[in-house]
Amino acid sequence: MARRRLSHEGTLVLDSEGLSRLLADDEAVVALVAEARSRGMEVVFCALTIIETVHARTNEARPNRVLSGLRTVPVGDEEAKAVSALLMRAGLHGRKYAVDAAVAETALRQHRPVVMLASDIDDMAKLCGDRVRLVPV
Repeated sequence: MARRRLSHEGTLVLDSEGLSRLLADDEAVVALVAEARSRGMEVVFCALTIIETVHARTNEARPNRVLSGLRTVPVGDEEAKAVSALLMRAGLHGRKYAVDAAVAETALRQHRPVVMLASDIDDMAKLCGDRVRLVPV
């Protein structure tokens, strides 16, 4: 992955793939997270991404250690309604898009500028529009 530059301040959001690669110690993602922190950016992830990220082969201690340094953004009733509305506006529906939409809604609520490490740029662009800078992982 080519080195990418991040904004000063604001928020870095990790989608499931970004979080998964951080947990796997992916050099490029670790470097981007470190750069974000050095620039004063908060690093966050949607609570639902844990569902897609942590699995039976995941070392239990690693997620606890890595996640403790990030802010987990919960998904409650209000957020779930906002996610549903976001899906409808984007013309998407179903479980295929549910977690991506929750991640997008999380990103849209963060302090700007917002940068997201995302594996599905096309779907995230439909969900976030131009309000979130998408960086492929």
